[in-house]
Amino acid sequence: MKLAAHDHGGDGPPILLLHGAGGDMSAWDVLAPQLNGRCVAVDLRGHGQSPDGPWDWDAVLDDIESTAVHFGLSTPFVVGHSLGGILAGMWARRHPDCPGAVSLDGHRSAATDPANYAGLDDVAGPLAKLNAIFTAQEEMITRPNREITSALRKSPEFADALPVFAGVTVPFLLALATRNLPVPPDLVPLMDAHRAGLRRDLPLVCPNVRVREIDATHGMVYERPAEVAAVVNDFIAR
Repeated sequence: MKLAAHDHGGDGPPILLLHGAGGDMSAWDVLAPQLNGRCVAVDLRGHGQSPDGPWDWDAVLDDIESTAVHFGLSTPFVVGHSLGGILAGMWARRHPDCPGAVSLDGHRSAATDPANYAGLDDVAGPLAKLNAIFTAQEEMITRPNREITSALRKSPEFADALPVFAGVTVPFLLALATRNLPVPPDLVPLMDAHRAGLRRDLPLVCPNVRVREIDATHGMVYERPAEVAAVVNDFIAR
């Protein structure tokens, strides 16, 4: 599948930029010029200006690989936000020659397995409410289509990408948001428990992954592009 993409140019190592679910390559318009490398941002299948297609992780990685070949990006760094961060981990696992990969708060879905929340006695009730919110949103979203959003929500890798990250052998950085997105007040403890679960599990499941916390919400790419760019640039330089 031929993806829509934008070459931001720039000097330095090649960098592939992968947006989050429901986003598109414009997510990188502010951040990309601040990165020290030649940045190419893509629209994943079913997003932005790219064609629709069934969501299969290997097929999506094939799409991205074809894009890298088209632009002549040999062994690029891969930087992804949210869903794109999960894909960055998958790319790095597939390409042991990759110089490095970065996930910007892409790790576990907010609605994940109850065992992935830490320090909260009642997980079932708030989790059911959160799932109901996501279901209602899914019915209103037109792009990506419902087939893709449904496939993502049912995917074990989307629910918890830590086992994917554990298989990465190249340098890998996870930037973890320290603030919650706006949610109903009764869901704040669930979101806090989600983050506590990540802090608990990352050193155990993914000792190979470097973790850097950023004082922002999940929307860190939009909220703090200069800080995020500095973190990515430092990782690439090292």
